[in-house]
Amino acid sequence: MSFQLSDFCRAIPKVELHCHLLGTVRHATFKALAHRAKASLSDEEIDAFYIRGEKPIGVLKALRALDAHLLKTPDDLHRISYEYLQDAAAHRVRYAEFFWNPTGTARQSGIPYASAQDAIVRAIHDAQTDHGIVGRLVPAIDREASPEAALEMVQWVAAHRREEVVGIGIDYSEIDHPPEHFVDAYTAARRAGLKTTAHAGEFGMPWTNVKTAVELLQVDRIDHGYTIVDAPEYARECAERGIVFTVVPTNSYYLRTLPRERWALDHPIRRMPGLGLRIHPNTDDPTLHLVTPTQAWQKMVDDFGFSIADLRGFMLNGLDSAWIDDGTRKQWRGEFTQAFDALARGGLDGKACI
Repeated sequence: MSFQLSDFCRAIPKVELHCHLLGTVRHATFKALAHRAKASLSDEEIDAFYIRGEKPIGVLKALRALDAHLLKTPDDLHRISYEYLQDAAAHRVRYAEFFWNPTGTARQSGIPYASAQDAIVRAIHDAQTDHGIVGRLVPAIDREASPEAALEMVQWVAAHRREEVVGIGIDYSEIDHPPEHFVDAYTAARRAGLKTTAHAGEFGMPWTNVKTAVELLQVDRIDHGYTIVDAPEYARECAERGIVFTVVPTNSYYLRTLPRERWALDHPIRRMPGLGLRIHPNTDDPTLHLVTPTQAWQKMVDDFGFSIADLRGFMLNGLDSAWIDDGTRKQWRGEFTQAFDALARGGLDGKACI
């Protein structure tokens, strides 16, 4: 079934809600930017970012390298944004909300927020014209910076608001940077009418980080959220609220800490739906994780044991939690469901998939 499943997972219409722009950079583009900048990074060092071995080079290191050494002009941001949306569209991603860290870009690359945002928005328009994909930008707080920098970033977003910017998130290492440090920034974001999400429970940090993000930051979604399985009662409360968790089948923390033969069996993703939680699979850092949207969805079956019928539910979870208007949501639910069911009934070779 493997080849047929791959075709099926590529063909189904998708939304992508958890993807970091700097984690989408093509290998060739990374090298081209490095060569142009005459950066101290060698080809071998860059190659190491794109290898998922026993101990892969940290993704966060690659992201920091891009801001620090390679992104020099707004056109660079246009290039990587356009290429990400082009690549996603090739895997039938119809709608993508992607994260970008303005603090790092402003401080390290020296590109002011407004100029950087305009370049990314221009790429969103170009990709929609050329490839039919709808892109939306989600500026993300750099949690390794200060709470004051987080609030400043939200103020940038509010002052230069574009309709393609739908909400904010928070990323980078959760260790020693709990969500409660950023309550002022999230309060300001809600006041500005922005949607909100937060990475929580990702790096093996306690489930209380998820609770803090939900209760104190009042987020609309949770990114990762795996340690919620350690608190079944609160997980059920999240389930009752209908909170969607954007999960990542290639999450590096569990690949590093669980034995190779056990990681997919013991990964919290496998247990989350059994607690009533609504989940939706995503790529996170697709080029650096060596995963495509098609492969992310296929892994939900191959590695985690979910059924094709489960994928249908995950697809609808994504639509329900996407930051789109209700009219678009209703239309896409009908279109996506019709397309999914047609593929599932007949497969791509005339054989049933369910």
